[in-house]
Amino acid sequence: MSRTVKRSFFSQYFWFLLTFLCRLLSFNAMRRLLTRVLNRVLLGGSFTPATGTEAEVHTHARRKLVVGLGNPGMEGTRHNVGMAVLGALAARLGVADRWRGDKYVSGEVILSEVQQTHVVLLRPRLLMNVNGVSVAKAASKYGIKPEDILLVHDELDKPLGKIAVKRGGSARGHNGVRSCVDCLHTDVMPRLRVGISRPAGKTSVERHVLSRFTSEEQKVLGSVLVQSVELLLSQISQQDLQPPSPPAGGGRAPAGDSAAAQS
Repeated sequence: MSRTVKRSFFSQYFWFLLTFLCRLLSFNAMRRLLTRVLNRVLLGGSFTPATGTEAEVHTHARRKLVVGLGNPGMEGTRHNVGMAVLGALAARLGVADRWRGDKYVSGEVILSEVQQTHVVLLRPRLLMNVNGVSVAKAASKYGIKPEDILLVHDELDKPLGKIAVKRGGSARGHNGVRSCVDCLHTDVMPRLRVGISRPAGKTSVERHVLSRFTSEEQKVLGSVLVQSVELLLSQISQQDLQPPSPPAGGGRAPAGDSAAAQS
């Protein structure tokens, strides 16, 4: 093959690759833009003040919102491990039978108390990519600050069996967290990240996160749920969930995993 032919071949290959990457980036950018628009649309509407038992949450100095991120109707999948943890927490608190639908927040809630701290448990009933709409509405309804919202979600970059608390910062590619950051206009929310491992072989990330845990993984998951609940209770019982205040002029909390990581 002559140099001219080789040069032509590589030029065409490079151009094809560059075009493909540009289209891919455009697609991802467009998808994120559409998701943000959808977040805004779903957040529209008037605020419904809390009444009755719900109003009691506003009368107490300490209140927290704990959210299990996930997709409705997809229990048992890796992407819904946050909801599984929240279910285990509700069982530990003896309130697992108190879930009730709340149309205003587009989710299911439980009002409970942990060591004189009023706690709202939330399971969004919207798709993962717009979970932030439920979180923002619940925070508004119950008067809870972003730094007192604890998000529980799956984490690809940690193996199954590993959990850790992250003190705000980037969504790290997690669409549910990204939606929360977009809807709350801040990234200070602490998160409990529950490892689900990355897919093996040629399995795509999308297929992996939406698949169910294997029987062997289920054995590990039981221990993970117990550890996660203990860590959540520890975080809720703290005087504050928020990280140290940023320097003057700073707008966001520093990111990073806390020393509470578990094996």
